[in-house]
Amino acid sequence: MIKKDITGMTNKEQLQARAKDRVHSFLLADGQVRGAIVHGTHVVREMQVNHQLGILETMVLGQAYLGVLLMTANLKGNDRIAFKIQCSGPIKGLSVEASAKGDVRGFLNVVPIPVETAPESFDLAPFFGTGLLEVISLPEAAKHPYLGHVKLQYGNPASDLANYYLQSEQTPTAFNLSVKIDGQGNLTGAGGILLQALPGAEDDVIDRLEALAQSLPSIGDMFALGTEPTALVQSHFSELNPKLLGNKRVEFFCPCQKETVGNVIASMEKSELEDILKNDPFPVQSLCHNCNTLYSFQKEEIQAFCDKK
Repeated sequence: MIKKDITGMTNKEQLQARAKDRVHSFLLADGQVRGAIVHGTHVVREMQVNHQLGILETMVLGQAYLGVLLMTANLKGNDRIAFKIQCSGPIKGLSVEASAKGDVRGFLNVVPIPVETAPESFDLAPFFGTGLLEVISLPEAAKHPYLGHVKLQYGNPASDLANYYLQSEQTPTAFNLSVKIDGQGNLTGAGGILLQALPGAEDDVIDRLEALAQSLPSIGDMFALGTEPTALVQSHFSELNPKLLGNKRVEFFCPCQKETVGNVIASMEKSELEDILKNDPFPVQSLCHNCNTLYSFQKEEIQAFCDKK
């Protein structure tokens, strides 16, 4: 992929910001609750710049990126997980994917999202409408992906992902996903938290967890103010004795390369390549929807593919 430059940030500032983006795993209540918290401000910022997104688009896709990154907290090796939303609202849908290594990519089905007036609140439900959420688990050792789906019930990624875990895996789950954008339209903070009650969790623990989850401050706001993810966990869930387990980096990253795209073009039939040479305008361009990178091929490159046939 090719990352676009972020206006107003030096290379050093970008490296420092990227280093802060991590997903931290933890346990609560002596192992009765599993949790993860992600700091993803720079991930969402790079996503916004590469996909050339406005405020509404950044909020929608940014929350999806944060959600799927939280879902990777317990993945190992080269495991991956993805989710897709198809819906009747103006968003139409989205697709995101993340790996155990913390790489995340994905796209909105429609950019810009067609709305007549600017949103008056952070309620995204009107923009989703009715639809379907599909989760795709891609374990490295499995021959086929595991698929699960539920109908959209709430019209926001956090609540619908929680509903998926409850309906499909019978696991009481809470997501809190937050993208903070200031009055000038600048992204200042992005993060999220995942909480899951494990089998055997006591009812009073679940009740306390629900109350604490509902009283969480805006994570995007907290990260915009410089709050550390682990400090937020330790302070907000102190009564449930948090135990931090570890963390890993997260990054907006897509493995696409011009060479890979070129190999696909080169595999075309000679007659198809000759038709491109004769009739297509140059350069020939191919867009990666996952990262919005545009790869261009000059006539000489297409001719070289054709000459090898």
